Amino acid sequence: MSRLPWAKLGLFAGGVLFGTAGIKILSSKDAKKCYTNATAAVLRAKDTVMETVTTVRENCDDILSDAKDINAERAAAEAEAAIADTAETVIEDAATE
Repeated sequence: MSRLPWAKLGLFAGGVLFGTAGIKILSSKDAKKCYTNATAAVLRAKDTVMETVTTVRENCDDILSDAKDINAERAAAEAEAAIADTAETVIEDAATE
C-alpha cells in the first residue's frame, strides 16, 4: 500500500481555503469602498501632476522664446560690429592711398 502525501494534500487544502477566503475578502463591500477611494486618490494625484507638467511646459516655452530673442539680439550686435569694422577698414585703406 502506498502512503498518501498528507503534507502536500494539507498544503493544497490550505491554499484552496486561503484562496476562497481571499476572494470573499477582496470582493466585499468594504474592499470595494477601499479600492474606490484609492482609485480616486490616484486620479487626484494624476490631475496635480498634469497641472505641474503644464506649468513646467509653459515655463520652458517662455525660456526658449527668451533665449531665441537674446540670440537674435546678439547676432544683430555682431553683424553691426562686423559692418563697423569693415567701414573702418575701408576708411583706413582710403586714407592711406
